[in-house]
Amino acid sequence: MTSTPEDLAVAARELALAALHEITPASTVGPPAGYVVEESGALSLRFENRLPGYPGWYWTVSVAQLDGAEPTVLEVELMPGDGALLAPDWVPWAERLAEYRAHQAELAAQAAAAGDDAPEGDEAADGDEDDDDDDDHDVSDLLHAGDLDGVDIDELDEDARSDDEGDDDQGGADEEE
Repeated sequence: MTSTPEDLAVAARELALAALHEITPASTVGPPAGYVVEESGALSLRFENRLPGYPGWYWTVSVAQLDGAEPTVLEVELMPGDGALLAPDWVPWAERLAEYRAHQAELAAQAAAAGDDAPEGDEAADGDEDDDDDDDHDVSDLLHAGDLDGVDIDELDEDARSDDEGDDDQGGADEEE
């Protein structure tokens, strides 16, 4: 017996809610918000989301039913709806740094061009800003042992270990006295 998507949506609603309650508290699941028939023939039931911080998102449970079998849950996920609040696309650090440097060079060029119009004693127009020194360094000069922030954790651990070993030697000598 082949059922219609509407029949499957009704039959699988309790199964979908049970699957949702396995991964999220019942208080985060709102009322049913429709369903979508997927290309594969599976049915994705949507429920309103009540999680704070996820406006416009829906709990989605994909269900399949083979002829003569009970409905089966394929997937449970939180999916964005139209107008959902989404994170911006990720931009690699190197690209953001390149954009920042290009902008800084543009600002420096504008400041140099406006240098004649700048009031007397204006550091930005005179080019005496301390930040200009930072542009002379290559980023690789700022990195140490591949650490982005210039701190080598492994080196700190080795220094701490050698200090501890030195304390043990001194402690042992004090105990013998």
